[in-house]
Amino acid sequence: MSEAAPGFARHRTALARTDLSRPARLALNDGVITQSTRVLDYGCGRGGDIRRLREQGIDCDGWDPAHRPDGPRNQADVVNLGYVVNVIEDVAERAEVLRTAWSLATKVLVVAARLEVEAHQIIGGCHQDGFVTRLGTFQKLYHQDELRRWIDGTLEVASVPAGPGVFYIFRDEAARQTFLASRYRRLGAAPRVRRSDELFERHKDILQPLLDFLGHQGRLPQQEELSGAQAICEAFGSIQRAFRVVRAVVDEAQWEDVQQQRTEDLLIYLALSRFSRRPRLTELSAPLQLDMRAFFTSYKAACELADALLFSAGHMPSVDRLCQQSKIGKQTPSALYVHVSALDKLAPVLRIYEGCARAFIGAVESANVIKLHRGSPQVSYLSYPGFDTDPHPRLDSSLLVALQTFRIEVRHFSNSKNPPILHRKEEFVAEAYPQHAKFARLTAQEERHGLYESPERIGTQAGWEQVLQERGVSLRGHRVVLSRG
Repeated sequence: MSEAAPGFARHRTALARTDLSRPARLALNDGVITQSTRVLDYGCGRGGDIRRLREQGIDCDGWDPAHRPDGPRNQADVVNLGYVVNVIEDVAERAEVLRTAWSLATKVLVVAARLEVEAHQIIGGCHQDGFVTRLGTFQKLYHQDELRRWIDGTLEVASVPAGPGVFYIFRDEAARQTFLASRYRRLGAAPRVRRSDELFERHKDILQPLLDFLGHQGRLPQQEELSGAQAICEAFGSIQRAFRVVRAVVDEAQWEDVQQQRTEDLLIYLALSRFSRRPRLTELSAPLQLDMRAFFTSYKAACELADALLFSAGHMPSVDRLCQQSKIGKQTPSALYVHVSALDKLAPVLRIYEGCARAFIGAVESANVIKLHRGSPQVSYLSYPGFDTDPHPRLDSSLLVALQTFRIEVRHFSNSKNPPILHRKEEFVAEAYPQHAKFARLTAQEERHGLYESPERIGTQAGWEQVLQERGVSLRGHRVVLSRG
């Protein structure tokens, strides 16, 4: 990356950040950057990400042609090329910068660029394939799929969408597949012990790692996969014998549930792997290969089952029927709404339906409610910042992914005087959600006061407040109280 061509002030695009940039934050949340990771911020600007990552104990350095020209350009586990390629007006140089950053990444390259949905923020004229801003800088705005195709074509790789405008490129194919599989994996918990057994009680501490592994993986571990395996083998002779002791104190239904969940998670991963080249069994990590052998008669049979689910996810009558039958989520005539915490409790076909959008766009960080459209193949990601604390949270933004065209539509409501709001929040979440009972109590109170008798009026802030006023009530937290006077 060289200095900008005459007339373009690239250095003026560098922001003075007070928090982590979105690509760095996503990489941290996804476990791409960890405490043991060496990070190079290539085109680091004013160095905000470097400082924030170092504050978290992460080995990070950076280089920038304008703000940090003496910084190192050495190889690192993870290289962050965040919002660099979109400020380079020369097409050939843009590709060369991408290749250089890739050559420095020993494990993962993170690439981020601005998307065309941000065009309304650009004030200026057109120049080549981008815009000239009022600051005299250049901005190339991409479509999500355009950015992916450019990365993949330039580097001859298969990138992974991390979020809107953010992609991961893995050096190792097994690591890539492990990351993809983790996206559709439920958080397992150790099976609960329901019956007392003297042998189990005596060796409870030794057996706990085995319980944890079983809850997470749903299968028996190989000795090298299990911490404390030596102690277990010394006490019981083998992991298999120790497992028989565990089975004696755990209800069979629990074990079957864990196996069923793990089977579904693997099928969802395999179904969605169709969107890139599905890996051969030998290209999977060793733990994933063991999973496939444990839960399916063969890898071929697993892929056939996954393809059948994927076909159902593309059949809108099937999606519509499953949405109507779902015990999780809020039903409307046109969609099923579900909180992100309950997404993994949906039927596998509906999880794949949502996964088709996520495989394209990645994680939409601020979204906490997902809208599965029933009439047309679309998925919307909705952001309600006050979902837990506000009795009727306001919609802040929405991102819609059209699954046939893979076009993105973004809408913002933060400045709206009359934004849409939510009711009956308990319907969006599972019963185990910490606030479920509180949400349900509020709904019962509001029903008793007749606040839902005109549903067409209460979908927006202004209409809801008018109904409250007419009924002579107000809200105090998640309680309905009589208004004074």
